[in-house]
Amino acid sequence: MLRAATAGNDLTPLGVSLLEYVQRHDDPCALLDLSLVLEMKYEKPAALAVQRQALQMRRLYRTKNASTESPSVKLLVLKVPGDLMANTPVECLLEHADLQVDVLYVDEHSTQERGLPEHDVVLVAACALDENSAALDLIASLLHTTTKRVINLPEGIAHTTREAAYALLGGAPGICMAPTTRVSRAQILDILAGRSDNLVMPGANYPFIIRPLGSHAGEGLERVSSAAELADYVDRSAVAEFYIAPFIDYSSADGLFRKYRIVMVGMTPFLCHMGISSHWMVHYPYAEMIGHPERRAEEERLMANFDTTFAVRHREALRAVVELTGLDYVGFDCSETEDGRLLIFEIATAMVVHDMDDAALFPYKLPQMRRVFGAFHQMLLAARTAWTPATITQECRSE
Repeated sequence: MLRAATAGNDLTPLGVSLLEYVQRHDDPCALLDLSLVLEMKYEKPAALAVQRQALQMRRLYRTKNASTESPSVKLLVLKVPGDLMANTPVECLLEHADLQVDVLYVDEHSTQERGLPEHDVVLVAACALDENSAALDLIASLLHTTTKRVINLPEGIAHTTREAAYALLGGAPGICMAPTTRVSRAQILDILAGRSDNLVMPGANYPFIIRPLGSHAGEGLERVSSAAELADYVDRSAVAEFYIAPFIDYSSADGLFRKYRIVMVGMTPFLCHMGISSHWMVHYPYAEMIGHPERRAEEERLMANFDTTFAVRHREALRAVVELTGLDYVGFDCSETEDGRLLIFEIATAMVVHDMDDAALFPYKLPQMRRVFGAFHQMLLAARTAWTPATITQECRSE
């Protein structure tokens, strides 16, 4: 369904058939499918309502079967209810892996007095959102019932909130991060009205960037350069809390902005994409990358040489991300500062990485992403033997 939606196919006929089916059958699996169709059609409230119906009927789902009766890994994924951004997108990472995947949804309504279902490895997929905090606490308690390897412990996931990530990584050698402050609408309005000083927004000299709390993928993200622009932004926004951070000009010598999405699998970095734009807010893919073949050629060259160029320049910074967060798998969006540091914008365990870009325009992406997926699978195989991988093997790097 994700592939169909990414390709621009209309999921309406599938949604209609699923709706007709669930009206006649009590099938939680079909309800989950319908929930995803609704989300892909931007009907989020309806999607979450249907998902709740499914989870009221069942909490445990087998989402992938191995090709043999004795799978190489029985993976138990601990998710929280929510949209696609609430959990690590394991479906994309494991689409081509021959293993068994069971998904257990955990929240305050869960009842797991007898511990976790059978498994070889556990992956905590719930990401660091405010609404996931109680579930992550429950997951932490559930993990006391397993003796098997756990990928991404909850305490490591907690390090990926915007405030915690800056506190952890902002002062690390070779890393640059903008301090992020959480402020309420009321605090901003008091400052604009002169009823309060600006101490609640340290470092918020104009220009700075502002976004709604809990937003992703640039949703609601803007740069404000004056009090008038800030007042206009708040007036247009209906949310109660925001994140603000100083704006760092990361443009290159040619005036273009380059943003990279990198994932760490163990200690090994992989480039998932590089966006090049004339605008400071870079999305991928987008019209500029599609319309400029020379930018795609630059991305292709970087992917081919990443291990001997970018990864070498930032070796210590990349290592620090893994060592300080304690995470086995984590992604981040970044760039490079003029003085050569790794400029990290955001770090998360739920960043979307996939191989669904148009193969005619981005033929180099598929083999690169298969390397990422292969590395992730190899990490799970290593975890099954209770060996904690400090690095991904050369065999995995060459896939």
